[in-house]
Amino acid sequence: MNPNKPVTAQAISSKEGGFTLGPLQMGPACCDPEPVIEVENLSLRYGDKTALDKVTLDIYRGCITALIGPSGCGKTSFLSAINRLTDLIPNCVIGGHIRVDGQDIHTTESNVQALRQKVGMVFQKPTPFPLSIRRNLSLPLCEYGVTRRSEIDAISEQVLRDVGLWDEVCDRLDTTALALSGGQQQRLCIARALTLRPKILLMDEPCSALDPMASGVVEDLISRLQGHYTIVIVTHNLAQARRIANYAAFFWVKERAAGQLIEFGRCQHIFESPTDPLTAAYINGTRG
Repeated sequence: MNPNKPVTAQAISSKEGGFTLGPLQMGPACCDPEPVIEVENLSLRYGDKTALDKVTLDIYRGCITALIGPSGCGKTSFLSAINRLTDLIPNCVIGGHIRVDGQDIHTTESNVQALRQKVGMVFQKPTPFPLSIRRNLSLPLCEYGVTRRSEIDAISEQVLRDVGLWDEVCDRLDTTALALSGGQQQRLCIARALTLRPKILLMDEPCSALDPMASGVVEDLISRLQGHYTIVIVTHNLAQARRIANYAAFFWVKERAAGQLIEFGRCQHIFESPTDPLTAAYINGTRG
């Protein structure tokens, strides 16, 4: 599969309320990158511990960017900062700027709820609510003011089709989501993130808690979503990053145990001709 070529996701055609239901719109080609997230001199501290130090990085619209590097180098903290999950962490202090679609997300005018509608999050371990499959999808919609049953049902069916789960669960939507397999639960969590039609998906090792077969299904899904969404994915699986990502950002722990961005570029360049010796050592398995 060519990770630079978006694949059309299956969907239904309808339009109700403020949501457009139908085939997902393609993003611009990655050969002409356009920043959708601009990170400038980002520093992040948890109390006295510095997790990130002066990270500057652009994330390009419609592309998959893989964050790679050893554990503890700030990759998850970087994700959390983008949709302000860091607000929920006591004693977390952020410096620098993060702009999403040109808007600084830390100004007093910034609307956190609107930001999290635009920037969805999928975690390492599947986190379905202990409710029915249907309720897992309707809750975020209700939270954002979508209350008509017909609209909720249409959006729910569409996102389940988008993640390839509809045929597997359409006859048991009112049964508990916890009865699904691990891979199905993760795809449900991705579907739940898609209900609000975000522009950006943040994924923190979404395959690491799954068996190889389920991991392959989720990885294929992520590849299909490329072009429809801007995806930033943390992965320790270098082969996976090379298969699915358009761009890669290599993080490392340097002075003062702070995570730093060492190198960023097109995925092929990072894996085949890295500029920094640290990147080359990590890619070749001699460091990290």
